[in-house]
Amino acid sequence: MDVYKIVITGGPCGGKSTAMSRIQKEFDKKGYKVLFVPETASELISGGVAPWTCGTNSDFQKLQFSLQLYKEEIFRKAGSTMGAEKLLIVCDRGALDNKAYMSKEEYAGVLEYLGMSEVQLRDNYDAVFHLVTAAKGAEGFYTTENNPARTETAVQAAEIDDKLISAWTGHPHLRVIDNSTGFEGKMQRLIAEIASFLGEPEPLEIERKFLIEYPDTEMLEAMPNCTSVDIIQTYLRSEDDEEVRVRQRGKEGSYVYYLTQKRTINSMKRVEIERRLTQDEYLSLLMDADTTRRQIRKTRYCLTMNNLYYEIDVYPFWKDKAIAEIELNDEKTEVIFPDFIKVIKEVTDDPEYKNASLAKLEY
Repeated sequence: MDVYKIVITGGPCGGKSTAMSRIQKEFDKKGYKVLFVPETASELISGGVAPWTCGTNSDFQKLQFSLQLYKEEIFRKAGSTMGAEKLLIVCDRGALDNKAYMSKEEYAGVLEYLGMSEVQLRDNYDAVFHLVTAAKGAEGFYTTENNPARTETAVQAAEIDDKLISAWTGHPHLRVIDNSTGFEGKMQRLIAEIASFLGEPEPLEIERKFLIEYPDTEMLEAMPNCTSVDIIQTYLRSEDDEEVRVRQRGKEGSYVYYLTQKRTINSMKRVEIERRLTQDEYLSLLMDADTTRRQIRKTRYCLTMNNLYYEIDVYPFWKDKAIAEIELNDEKTEVIFPDFIKVIKEVTDDPEYKNASLAKLEY
């Protein structure tokens, strides 16, 4: 059974309820057994358990986190009994959504209570899709009438939307669906993004890559919409037309592991198949490392801005430059960089700047 767990998140009045219905309809047709984990906060608040009824917000958040994780595990176990070849578990908000409603001190207390790190919580999901609130770009459609648990003004909704994006920034597959089209177009873009992630009909990766001046890493670290992760990438022996690698990704001793296989179609498009590994599987595959290549070690700064997800890779062997990558769902999408990122040139189709090539360099 192929099991995928994704999060549908976003600011208030972003279209999540409609999205759930569309996901059920579209992916049923593609042969998936689709299960939905209901939004935990709305369940608790509607039942009388809320930050303002519990002793403290911390008390409420500890309960909410615990129930969220328990529900997800129950749905996973239930799905495993259903005999489907492909299982899609859709979480109406995930654990990291709660971070937007806590202080740093409260959040640290919850992590300690759970005995988990942020990397473990965040990367427990295979993909995250953020639907931008109507309060940002579609203000005329913002309403609180369709959800009794929603009390935010449009201004508050926009602020929460920003906090939610920041909370999930750092996830290896975060996509932001904005209000640049009508609502129907927004839903179509969401379905297309999920289908692309699942590899329906083919797991295409559309990516543009840029050589940039060495960034101000202290500034990036201080930005609420930027998160850093440490990556160790090892290439395995493979056929000439294929690239196979394993990756350790995380921070401060908490890591997740992936196996990735890539086959190039053209300079911007590649077929990419990726799956999560256990630590034991990862260590076993390291024995098949390509000894003609070095391990690539880098710090990746994940930045959400302009409704795009920038991944800025800083390497220990470069002191004057870095690489910025942007994954797109359409080759025609315009790429806009913030002012503090100085682009030297685009290197999307330059093999010299691929990680597989950098691994061969002597430094």
